[in-house]
Amino acid sequence: MRLRVPGPAVLRAALLPWLLACVAHSPVSSITVNTPAELQASKGDAVELSCTFTSTSRPTSKMTVDWSYRPQTGGPPTSIFHFSSRVFPPSGGQFANRVLWQGSPARGDASISLINATLADNGTYTCSVRNPPDVHGSPTSHTVLTVTPKAPSIRFSDVAVLLAFVLLPSGIITLFLIGRMFCPKERRNQSKAHRSPIEVTEGEEDVIHLQAAKERRTMCCELYLTDSEDEAEHYIQKKRHPNDEEYAESQF
Repeated sequence: MRLRVPGPAVLRAALLPWLLACVAHSPVSSITVNTPAELQASKGDAVELSCTFTSTSRPTSKMTVDWSYRPQTGGPPTSIFHFSSRVFPPSGGQFANRVLWQGSPARGDASISLINATLADNGTYTCSVRNPPDVHGSPTSHTVLTVTPKAPSIRFSDVAVLLAFVLLPSGIITLFLIGRMFCPKERRNQSKAHRSPIEVTEGEEDVIHLQAAKERRTMCCELYLTDSEDEAEHYIQKKRHPNDEEYAESQF
């Protein structure tokens, strides 16, 4: 009995479904790029434009990274950075000498830094990564950067002036008032005993006037009595010796 070998047409018909099944179940090469949706910065800051990617293929020398910028006012995007085995920063224009490469393709990082941010840098930044044979997926991602004016900072000289002319005198006055409030009662009594005649209360002023009036009456009475006693003694002596003066003249 002879075995019949199937012809080429039969073999192709049998193998075609198997090949289609293998292709259908094989993984498709793809790449995914991620960036933050929004970034905030102040004028003069250094801003890191973060960009990470995942790829089913290991990065090779064929991998490329491109960054582009579109102003907030609109218009076509402008290329500001390119990487392909080495960096290609912008040679002129708005971003010249202001873009630095911070990425590491082996770790899936394609980030850059923008130094000395200005208000003119407001806009949309797009990161695009290609790593053949990964040709599918989401190779690009966008970040909207908003740069605002920097808030004024307080200088050391301003703080020193504020302390010298406002806070320091206020603190001294506050300490003085607290000391007066908690001063012992004995010290207040001593200060009252040694105060000047000007520092008297309304009630004490009447007492002082009465004492002064009594002293004046006493002095007047003493003077009156002194004069009266002198005159009486002179009168008595004259009465006892009425001719003392004549007698004295006769002796001479």
